[in-house]
Amino acid sequence: MAVILTTNHGDIKLELDAEKAPKTVENFLSYLNAGHYDGTIFHRVIDGFMIQGGGFEPGMKQKPTNAPVENEAKNGLKNDTYSVAMARTSDPHSASAQFFINIKNNSFLDYPGQDGWGYCVFGKVVDGKDVVDKIRAVKTIRTGMHADVPVEDVVILKTEVV
Repeated sequence: MAVILTTNHGDIKLELDAEKAPKTVENFLSYLNAGHYDGTIFHRVIDGFMIQGGGFEPGMKQKPTNAPVENEAKNGLKNDTYSVAMARTSDPHSASAQFFINIKNNSFLDYPGQDGWGYCVFGKVVDGKDVVDKIRAVKTIRTGMHADVPVEDVVILKTEVV
């Protein structure tokens, strides 16, 4: 199954792996189908690491989320370049709406990771890698408690299943 994230930098097409990460893909699609991601920003951009989005609107206004999803990081998928994984707090089972795209091989995030769990990969970028590369190169600043925030908003304008 594929989805397209239409951003103000271009389109990113993701192939989701519902076979290896069924609960995570179902969770991601529930947010997508509810329109949650439309109008959100990539709020954390660290070149040489990843770009993260899905939880904030412009102005770093956090969006409400549903209950967290069980961590499915033990699924054999790796945090390789252009893979898509769920963001979470130090609690392994805290992922909700936020996700990130790895922009290099981040094997230290793979199961079991540094905390016995790792970060659940649930898909990969299959088209629009150039867009991911454009986003990872944007200028960032610190905004309040948040570091690595793009100076100019990188907006997910709309999301759709294709």
